[in-house]
Parts: sequence; structure tokens; C-alpha cells
Amino acid sequence: MNKTHFSSRTGVLLRLVRGSKRFFVASILFAWMTSLLDLINPKIISFAVDAVIGEKNISAPAYLQPLLNVSGGISGLRQNIGLIALAILLIALLAGSCRYAFRVMNFRGQERMLKNTRNLLYQHITSLPLTWHNQNHTGDIIQRCTSDVDVIRSFLSDHITTLIRMVVSILLSIAFMMSISWKLTLMVCCFIPVIILFSYFFHVRIESSFLKVDEMEGHLSAVAQENLTGVRVVRAFGRENYERKRFETANEEYTGLWKYLMHLLSLFWATGDAISGLQTLMILLIGANYCLAGELTVGNYIAFLSYSAMLSGPVRMLGRVISGMSRSGVSIDRIRYILEAPSETNTKGSQKPAMDGDIVFEHVAFHYGENDADVLRDVSFTAKAGKVTGILGSTGSGKSTLMYLLCRLYDLPENGGRIMVGGNDIACMDRTWVREHVGIVLQEPYLFSKTLGENIAMTDAGADFERIRESARIAALDETIEHFAKGYETNVGERGVTLSGGQKQRTAIAQTLMRHTPITILDDSLSAVDTETDAKIRKSLENMPEQSTRILISHRITTLMHADQILVLDKGRIVEQGTHEELIAKNGLYRKICDMQSPEGALSA
Repeated sequence: MNKTHFSSRTGVLLRLVRGSKRFFVASILFAWMTSLLDLINPKIISFAVDAVIGEKNISAPAYLQPLLNVSGGISGLRQNIGLIALAILLIALLAGSCRYAFRVMNFRGQERMLKNTRNLLYQHITSLPLTWHNQNHTGDIIQRCTSDVDVIRSFLSDHITTLIRMVVSILLSIAFMMSISWKLTLMVCCFIPVIILFSYFFHVRIESSFLKVDEMEGHLSAVAQENLTGVRVVRAFGRENYERKRFETANEEYTGLWKYLMHLLSLFWATGDAISGLQTLMILLIGANYCLAGELTVGNYIAFLSYSAMLSGPVRMLGRVISGMSRSGVSIDRIRYILEAPSETNTKGSQKPAMDGDIVFEHVAFHYGENDADVLRDVSFTAKAGKVTGILGSTGSGKSTLMYLLCRLYDLPENGGRIMVGGNDIACMDRTWVREHVGIVLQEPYLFSKTLGENIAMTDAGADFERIRESARIAALDETIEHFAKGYETNVGERGVTLSGGQKQRTAIAQTLMRHTPITILDDSLSAVDTETDAKIRKSLENMPEQSTRILISHRITTLMHADQILVLDKGRIVEQGTHEELIAKNGLYRKICDMQSPEGALSA
């Protein structure tokens, strides 16, 4: 991992812990105090064994002087040996209190971090452009915001604090051990570089394996999400077996990656434990020989074994921390991918002009990807304010793309023309302002798992019931709702699963009408309703007191024939333009489509 990569990961972590940093700092301080207090008791036991019980002439540690003064020196301690036990107990209780405070601060920090991270990710994801969402699977995004965030939480709350505590414990243990026997300490220290080197060797392989596992988990989540969301389509086409095998294949690959990773981790942990065990055995044997040779007192031998065990624990844990850090590094990169994705921005000095003027497309050209062909080619037209403009064209002709550009869901490329509203270029307008004044009913309406009334009023949460009902009436939905047992309180289910296609479209129309926008776009949003309902909705729209500029996109001639002007798109270009009568007279593509939809020529008459 290069320096730039490490710096980027550090930057992401600092951003995530903003607001919870003080809790993690406090937990680290309490962890240090715990480590220090844990190292005091072996020295007390060593002094008690050698000086109090063994009657050797050994000076007491500075922190035992108050106890010696109270008891009347070493002779007093021999008569009141329970005081030493009491001192050990008090230090253990103090260490336990610090350990409790460490846990409390740690948990508070990680929960605060989790909350802030979820909010940060959600806020950023909702600000990302539509092109980014088109390039990333929903299941993978959800997996990054759940599993990967949880891995980072574990990294900050467990691995980072453990690593810092381990470093302190190792340094203090070595310092205490050096004060007892520098020879044994050097022997112990010889094992530390070995463990660090083999840990680094495994770290590189473990990190790459975790990356594959996380990517495969995202793919598996995407497969599951697609099948659960489209369960009706899967069953309607009898694709259960195919989709089940598809999931099982992905799951088999995911499981295989985990098996390989667990094999790698098991080898890593077992090797680390073997090295630590060898270290302990060597110290036990050599230290015993030093005691027999008189180079080491029994008390110091006991204390050294205690410190060696304390050192062995953190060193053995180093392997587990390294493996955890490997996975967290992958998760940080996956979260960084989201956070570093550029959000939608407004141009400097963005305007908020009136949006009730003419809509003008001037030589508009557009393509979705750098290597993709143009979806629109030199499109120019004017939609007069307060009038109805119809757009007709085959699938893929660019009809919906025109409207996405008008809503600024996509931006025009350089030299891609411009779009004007009331003489103002929308590229210089505030994005939110544009979308607040352009009401669009999408080709595929999306309803939330709420009641019908709540879905209609979603664009105006403060609307009263009469306004909701009026919008439903214009969308020819009011009578339908009245036949439901719960009326406007009917729950539509996930994505409006309990409603028919026509009912969902009319609900989406009512939802848009609640906004009273100066520009209203119906993007093939009457395709699922019958011709009678289609005509009823269009008539209600025409009779609305506030006339907005309306753009109707449809494959149905009857929907468009009464528009003030009709545009005919073919392969991204406007090939015909005029009223219904004018286009019929041209005897071109429009007339051909018209004759196909009305064999008897009723529409052409």
C-alpha cells in the first residue's frame, strides 16, 4: 500500500470519526491506564516473594513506599501480609474500573460513529448524479453501507484501540522486563521481528482475499435484491429455477472465497500461536536455569514470567489485529469510493428565474457514456408557454432523454447545445429550483410502501384531504379509490405491488399535480390506462384553472392528436413537426404510425 493510498484511508477514517473522536481518545487513555495498572501487580508479588517472604534485602518499588510507611516497614508487612493482598486487590479493582470506563467510552464512540456514518453516506448518496446510480447496483451500495460500515466500526472500536493498547503494553512490559533481566528480555524481543515479518507476509494476501470476498458479497446482495424486488416477474415467466441456480452459483463462489480466506487465516493464527508458545517455553526453561544458578530470584522469575505472558498476549493478538485491519482496509476503500464520488453541484451564481416561459431546445446533442453513440442529435424546437407539446417516437428514439435533460437529471456535454426556459439557460439555474418547477410523471412510476393518500401527498406533506382528493379526481383515480375498502388509507405495498399498472400511473399523475408546477411532463404515463380514461385525464388537465406548459410523451396517437404541436423523433432526431392535421397531410412517419394504430383510417380523417 503506497503512501497516497494510506493517506486517503486515513482521511476517510478522520471524516467518519468526526463527532465521536473524543470518545475514542478517552477509551485509549483508559486502555493505557489499564495496561499500566496490570503491570504493577507482578512487581508487588515479586517484592512480596523475595523481600517479605524470602527475607532478601531488596528495595521496595516507589509505589509501595506508602504501604511500608503505614505498616512500619518490611517487618511490619511480614506480620500483616494481608496488606499486600489488599494492595493487589485495590490495584486490580482500579484496573477493572479503568477497563469498564474504556468499554463505556469505546461503545459510545462506535455507536456515535455508526450514526454519523449512516447519515453521512445517505446524505451523500442522495446527492450523487443519476449517472452514478446507473453505474452501481443497489444491492452493492446497500452492502457497502451496512456490512462495510460494520467492519469499519469493528476496526475503530476493537482493532485500533487494541493496537494502541498492545503497543503500550509491549513497551511497558519490555521496560519492566529489562529491569529484571536484560538477557531474558533480549531473547523475548528476538521473536517480535519474526512475528511482525510473517504478519506482513500474510497481511498482503489476506487483504486481497478480503477484497474479493467483499466484492462477491456485493454481487450476491445485488442478485438477491433484484430477485426479491422482481419476484412477480420471475414467477410470471416461470424463472424460479433459473434464478435459484443463478443465486446458488454466486453463493457457491462466495462460499469458496470464504473457505480459502479461512484457510489462510487459520494458517496465520496457528503459526502465530506456535511462535508465541515457543517463546514462552524458551523463557520458562532458561529462566528456571537462571534461578538455579542464582542469577535470578524466585520473585523476579515469577514477575518475569507474568510480564512475558502479558507481552505474549499482545504479540499473539497482533496477528488477529492485522487480519482485521486487512479487511477494514478493503471496507474503507469501498466506503471511500462512495464518499469521493462527486456530488451534483450548481454553477457559481446559479439563478432562480421564473419557469413559466417558452421552453427552447437549441441544437441539443447528448450521449450517456463517453464511448456510446449519441442518443440525441441536433434537436431544436420550442414548446410555447401554456401550450401542449406532444412527442412521438419509437423505443430508444430519445423521447425520455429530452425530459431528463429538461429536469437536469443529466447535464448536456460541452458543445451539446443548450436548453432555455423563459430565455434563461437551465445550465445556469439552481438544480433544486429547476426540479421544483418541473413536474414529471416517469415512465415507470415508483410508489412507496405507504397509503394511497400518503403517496399522493408525498410532494406536499402539508396538503389537506380536499387537495389530495382533487388531484386524484383530475387523474381519474378518485372513483377507483372509493371502491377500496379503506379508501385513501389503502396501503399500496412495496413499489405499489397491490395496484394495477394503470392505477399506479394515475397515482403518480395525482402526485405530480399536487405540486402545481409551471411545467408538467407526462412521460408515457398513460400507456397502462384505457383510451376512455386517457381522454378523461387529458380533458381534466385542459380544464385546470392554472394552465402549465405540458409535454406529453406517448406511443398512442389518440393521446397526442389534440396537442398544439407534435414532435416525431426517429433515431435521436426530429424528423417531423406540426399539428396532427399537418403531420397527416405530410404523409410521412407520423401518418404511417397513425394508419398502423387505426387500420380504418379514423384517426387520419
